[in-house]
Amino acid sequence: MKVFKFGGASVQQTEKIQNVANIIRSYPDQQILIVISAMGKTTNALEKVAEAFFEGRQEEALQLFEVIKHNHINTSKYLLVTHFNALMEQLTNFFTEVEWLLHDKPVREYDYYYDQIVCVGELLSTAIVSAYLNESGIPAQWVDVRDIFRTDNNFRDAAIDWSFTSQRVQEEILPLFENSNIVLTQGFIGSTDENESTTLGREGSDYSAAVFANLLNAESQTIWKDVEGVMNADPKQFPNAQFIAELNYEEVIEMAYYGAQVIHPKTIKPLQNKSIPLLVKCFLDKDLPGTVIHNKQVKGLPPIIVLKPDQALIHLHSKDFSFVGEKPVADLYQLFSDIKIKPNLIQTGAVSIQVAIDDKPEKIQKLALDAAEFFEVQVEKGLTLLTVRHYQDGLLQELTNGHSVKLKQQTPQTVQVLMHQ
Repeated sequence: MKVFKFGGASVQQTEKIQNVANIIRSYPDQQILIVISAMGKTTNALEKVAEAFFEGRQEEALQLFEVIKHNHINTSKYLLVTHFNALMEQLTNFFTEVEWLLHDKPVREYDYYYDQIVCVGELLSTAIVSAYLNESGIPAQWVDVRDIFRTDNNFRDAAIDWSFTSQRVQEEILPLFENSNIVLTQGFIGSTDENESTTLGREGSDYSAAVFANLLNAESQTIWKDVEGVMNADPKQFPNAQFIAELNYEEVIEMAYYGAQVIHPKTIKPLQNKSIPLLVKCFLDKDLPGTVIHNKQVKGLPPIIVLKPDQALIHLHSKDFSFVGEKPVADLYQLFSDIKIKPNLIQTGAVSIQVAIDDKPEKIQKLALDAAEFFEVQVEKGLTLLTVRHYQDGLLQELTNGHSVKLKQQTPQTVQVLMHQ
């Protein structure tokens, strides 16, 4: 049993979907569970629908969703003949699921509506790919993962109920492989015990695939991307980025923690717990070896560079120049938890704390307001967080040259620099 995950870039056009079928054909007589993301930039487009709806711009939300519908129907027309009508019936059900909500008015929190709307991206893409595979002579069984993944109701960052989900995998997923070698489902989404859709955090499809790999005791998980494997930097930002053939789980967790987009941060633990190797391969050339990620020690790694733009620096200063002790720090961390903020960098002084976080205005405003009870608060925006693992002084100088450095933290393995963009 293998688990494959195809991201949005690998299914964003008709020829890319045809390529997915070619990749699957190259693994004959093998049982594969396939997890697929929303097509291309569909998630971004659906986020705009959710925002317009929540802000009371109902007509705009419906018009934006109409564009998404049109794009998916067009893709289906180009791909399908015999399976088109059945697919249209399935897609119409998903369209109706969202439109029914958009004709209402919001009475709950934004994150709830975000999940109900954004989850449809994965449902649409997987329905289309499944129909194409079957029309192309690759029998594939489509599954709504919301019937499998039970989560809590922490919308936009839901936690999986492993016990219930494991039972559903045994009862619903495994029997499907008795009739077909290919089972196809969605990443990123789940459902509460009240059948409300949830999402597992942005880019959560990698994690979904890892959960399936763990519960199915898969021999491997493969993430298919548009690069030859894991690189030491984002090749879009650094054209001379180097390919890395081999990594271990710990190194990848560190990379993900610091913001590298190659693997979702929660992906590794389910694989590491059962020593399931993770392969990162290129869907543009399936014959390239790709990167292998495993439990073994790896030496001689190049510097690994991660840039996170759009950072805000929160300056917190005690109001009466008293020391920043355990109580205010504990209160601050409670605020992080309540507002669902993950600090990217924290530096503590005698009477002040500086915190770098992603620039999300609504969260920053709430943090600044609540923290003002026990701190003087200032907010500085327009910053970038640079992280370099296995750094070299010359490289660090080159990367920070011409930038005004606001914060710097350094260990023997890793250096982080917060600087003006």
